[in-house]
Amino acid sequence: MLTVQIICIGSLKERYWKDALAEYQKRLNSFCRLQILELPEERLADRAGEAEIASVIEAEGKRILAKISPKSFLIPLCIEGKQMDSIEFSHLLAQVALEGYSTVTFIIGGSYGLSDTVKRAGKRKLSMSEMTFPHQLARVMLLEQVYRAFMISSGSKYHK
Repeated sequence: MLTVQIICIGSLKERYWKDALAEYQKRLNSFCRLQILELPEERLADRAGEAEIASVIEAEGKRILAKISPKSFLIPLCIEGKQMDSIEFSHLLAQVALEGYSTVTFIIGGSYGLSDTVKRAGKRKLSMSEMTFPHQLARVMLLEQVYRAFMISSGSKYHK
């Protein structure tokens, strides 16, 4: 059974995000082992300059990289990534398993994004859209797409 790991900066605070996350966690139990690792956000002054923001991105990146198994298929979510439709995404997850990976790790950065080091470490980069979404919503959207991918692979009518 494939392990789907999500490493993300920050935690869900609002109840509605937590409820949505819990629903997809429940649904995914029969398809994969789901692990969500929340790393704390670095603190920044309200009027932080570019150098301070770059420093935060690098510090968060180092903490993310320390948590990644070298045996995992790493997919950072970033604007430079490839956009996929749900069927392509389903094929990607199936291909990861066929290539012998037991874990696929998705990375969701903080509000300023991911370090270049984290992006370069990825085997694939994924973009959810050209639009900008809150990081909390991105996490829920990712879990829905992971669930949809498994449903597509199983031939379910969930994906119409």
